[in-house]
Amino acid sequence: MPRSKKGKRGSGKPGVKNGVKGESGASDDELTSDILSHYSSASETASVLEEGTGNEQVDEQTAQEETEDKLKQCIDNLMDKSAKTRLAALESLRQAFSSRVLCDFITERRLTVSDCIERSLKKGSGEEQAAAATVFALLCIQLGGGDEAEEGFKMLRPILTAILIDNSASITARQSCARALGMCCYVSAGEEGEDLVKSLNLLENVFMASYPNKEGALPAPKPGSPALHSAALQAWSLLVTLCPASKLRLLLDFHLPKLQACLQSSDVSYRIAVGETIALLVELGRDIDEEFEVEDGESLCECLKSLATDSNKHRAKNDRRKQRSIFREVLHYIENEDFTEEKIRFGIESVYIDGWTRRRIYDAFKEILESGVRHHLQFNSLLRDIFGLGAPLILDASVKGNKISRFEKHLFNSAAFKARTKQRNKVRDKRADVM
Repeated sequence: MPRSKKGKRGSGKPGVKNGVKGESGASDDELTSDILSHYSSASETASVLEEGTGNEQVDEQTAQEETEDKLKQCIDNLMDKSAKTRLAALESLRQAFSSRVLCDFITERRLTVSDCIERSLKKGSGEEQAAAATVFALLCIQLGGGDEAEEGFKMLRPILTAILIDNSASITARQSCARALGMCCYVSAGEEGEDLVKSLNLLENVFMASYPNKEGALPAPKPGSPALHSAALQAWSLLVTLCPASKLRLLLDFHLPKLQACLQSSDVSYRIAVGETIALLVELGRDIDEEFEVEDGESLCECLKSLATDSNKHRAKNDRRKQRSIFREVLHYIENEDFTEEKIRFGIESVYIDGWTRRRIYDAFKEILESGVRHHLQFNSLLRDIFGLGAPLILDASVKGNKISRFEKHLFNSAAFKARTKQRNKVRDKRADVM
């Protein structure tokens, strides 16, 4: 589901490069704690003001300035000689970027942050590379998918690619690079489709190593490879939602039979990722052709039924429960187009996850933003555009009491989703020429 290109952030703002290394008067753990405590303080202040309790108003501007000073120190620490200091700074930025919308602050320092991330990706350990890739994905989300995010993605994509395809690199770093590649391409790829094609091909080359050979046998998994293949497959499936109909047909014809064979994988997490991807591809196929049918659908349904009722004792109980739950949903959708709707609440609003496409997009953002995903749904213009929520709401106490009914919100979400689907199809037509 592509995002609209209107309202690109900071199109006329030059990046301010801050290359001066500061001295920290506190430990990295204290720095992280201080940043989060300032966020908490600001939230409490807002609550006090909204409720009108009569308590003394806290100087929010001062709290904001103190928070920004802490973040500036974290950015300076990204250039420290100590790997421990750099890693702690990346973790502090990850927490800050995921828990709050800081686009104005970040836009002014995006070149400095991008340069530091590039250095960590090139020279850092596996742990530092993984953290840097995640922070870069958060940076693109914060920038809102505008020109700055697109520029940063073009700069760092070759480095993310190099780590992802390097068999000697850390598996954790390669997983993080796969997720970052998918997310950054999703929010920042230009409408001409070149970045999308390159990213799709790269991710395909990673997870296709798990496909059956010419004899139809699945390769023996190497240590860590199922987790890497899962990350690459999920990032790829996110990008597939942006493809034009002509490209989708090719992908469906090639990948669905291979993915069906991968349902026999020995790794439960990879099996689940494969099952969800199959459901997503079938949904996209039905979206472009109402008469779409899965080749050898009976065999697929039999396999899904087996996984939905799997009771092998050699599997962990939680793994069996999760697998049965997911594959029941996949089976119901393949057979009856039945999807269990999920409601995500944030503030006084809700998003309805009513399809596999919408679930893949939401899960991708949740994986990067973690517990901060609801805050970003409430205040981040990029996520609100993607999920058809409109501009962020500005509410006072009187408005909060006048809640919209569940049915009205469901109708609004459905209408917004249909509008975005129409827009997606228009963009797909534009991309079809280059795919």
